[in-house]
Amino acid sequence: MSTTRPVLYLFGSAAPPVLSIAQVVRQAQSRGWEVVLGLTPTAASWLQDELPELNRLTGYPVKSMYRRPGDPDVLPPADAVLFAPATMNSINSLALGITTSWVIGFAAEAIAKGIPLTVMPCTNTALTGHPQFPRSVATLREAGVRVLLGDGGFVPNAPGQGDPAAYPWEAALDAVEEFVRR
Repeated sequence: MSTTRPVLYLFGSAAPPVLSIAQVVRQAQSRGWEVVLGLTPTAASWLQDELPELNRLTGYPVKSMYRRPGDPDVLPPADAVLFAPATMNSINSLALGITTSWVIGFAAEAIAKGIPLTVMPCTNTALTGHPQFPRSVATLREAGVRVLLGDGGFVPNAPGQGDPAAYPWEAALDAVEEFVRR
């Protein structure tokens, strides 16, 4: 698929808001983005039954694993990356450079390549209270990643009190567009 529209790589990890990712793809497309969807392996397993529809919706294969050596890269270059929802595990892995999944590896490379990277967590207050989490957020911000945590982004909830329907997808898409325009 060839495009003249800007390309957004939308990445999701295994947190409940990922279950509405098809709607987010449509929202991004309505804003003028060509969307490539990447999922952590667990998120891909959660959406296994929807993957054929997501492939059709984006026009690209949903990617959750590294390609084999010699396989062609069929995805267009990214103009921006939005990693949402991003779990504590994904944020810590990205900050520490532990690239055991394709989405973490691509996001890690995006930092060094200067591709605008926006990350919006989806964690609870018990997880954000772990000492590594604020270090990881600080590391990502120091690297130029826009992390949407707190006012204007994701505000962590008490364990078991999250509402996936309240996840601020619009704020994330707005932030990506603002970050790209800088």
